[in-house]
Amino acid sequence: MSLEAITEAITNLEEEKVLKLVKERIDANEEPIKLLEACRKGMAEIGKGTADEIFLTDLIMAGEIFNEAVELLMPGLVSSASKSLGKIVIGTVEGDIHNIGKDIAINFLKAEGFEVIDLVVNVPAQKFIDAIKEHNPSVVGMSGLLTLSIEPMKRTIEAIASANLRDQIKIIIGGERTDEVVCNYVNADAWVNDVIAGIKIIKNWV
Repeated sequence: MSLEAITEAITNLEEEKVLKLVKERIDANEEPIKLLEACRKGMAEIGKGTADEIFLTDLIMAGEIFNEAVELLMPGLVSSASKSLGKIVIGTVEGDIHNIGKDIAINFLKAEGFEVIDLVVNVPAQKFIDAIKEHNPSVVGMSGLLTLSIEPMKRTIEAIASANLRDQIKIIIGGERTDEVVCNYVNADAWVNDVIAGIKIIKNWV
């Protein structure tokens, strides 16, 4: 059974089939990171539709299936990560409650060996500042799906700078509305809307 079958099953929201296929591939000693990528591709396929074509319930269901698959994969993912690559604070910025993209990124970061502090969603600037002071991360990730998330990203990065913490961290932003223009506007160090590209950027930083 190919990895594409896992991707297709997630796209079709076939929960039992996804978990069955993932278990079979684990038993066949498939690399967990490859299985995680197959699951991610299924999520990406669902996200390619227009807002009119995607039902929120489908996205939520897909996210739940993805998380169940990750639970099966995580023991192998953690054991394959030989050492900690450092700490990353991540959260969806204030005014935005979308978490699927952020959660996918977190799972990949953990699989690569990063210690991730998840601030969850609708995170105000002060909460980012408090987390930076407490955990001393090398990277801060800010997620936002909406155009309305751009200003909170800018305000949060300005607040981090005002707290004299900006020079000690790299900031990466992600989400459907992010691009080079937005990255420069909010004064982030990098932007991404593909998790694999984001992992490469972060690993180069640390």
